[in-house]
Amino acid sequence: MDVSTAINQRISTRAFLDTPLAETDVKTWLNDAQRSPSGGNVQPWRVIAVTGDERQQVVNLATKTLMANPAGEPTDRPIYPKDLGEPYMTRRRRVAYQMYEKVGIARDDAGARMAWMAKNFTFFDAPVGLFFVIDESMGHGQWAHTGMFMQTLALLAEERGWGTCMQECWAMLRPSLKAHFGLGETEMIYCGMAVGIPDPAHPVNTVRAERAELNEFAELRGF
Repeated sequence: MDVSTAINQRISTRAFLDTPLAETDVKTWLNDAQRSPSGGNVQPWRVIAVTGDERQQVVNLATKTLMANPAGEPTDRPIYPKDLGEPYMTRRRRVAYQMYEKVGIARDDAGARMAWMAKNFTFFDAPVGLFFVIDESMGHGQWAHTGMFMQTLALLAEERGWGTCMQECWAMLRPSLKAHFGLGETEMIYCGMAVGIPDPAHPVNTVRAERAELNEFAELRGF
């Protein structure tokens, strides 16, 4: 598979088969992604991969914590800005509407939407979950570099026939996850990723988020 094909076919996979991923395969995948770009070669990321009972412990933690506080735990690094303007809010809503339509959830069915949202915290049934750890001292550049590492993992997953879903939602549980994983004093969870074999029969995996046209995001000067 070439890079262009991997980029074009990558989606946020939200339904997985229960096929396990072998430890040796996961180790090779993570190691291959280490060639991702890193400004100054800082390599600011650290990864915790969970499967089996370790994965279930995280799912149980999420269920317990969110039942007590559905809005999530306090964080000084929110997932989205407080006032997400246009065209960004429209784009966010549009992909949500596409997803709900595919799974047969009406826009005004708040209960069904909440139930679907809760699937994030079971990794959409993926057998493996990743958590990306970063030091609190790192700046916006290092967060961006960690994102590059995540994208590299996603493209290498496509090559292997795996699917991934980047999961910023785990930021809602940063304090609990910090304690659960015994992170260092200045370490924090950035976000998560669900990983596994995509379920080809599930309609949610046919969602392709719309992208802006070239003239909406790019200026070519001096050509």
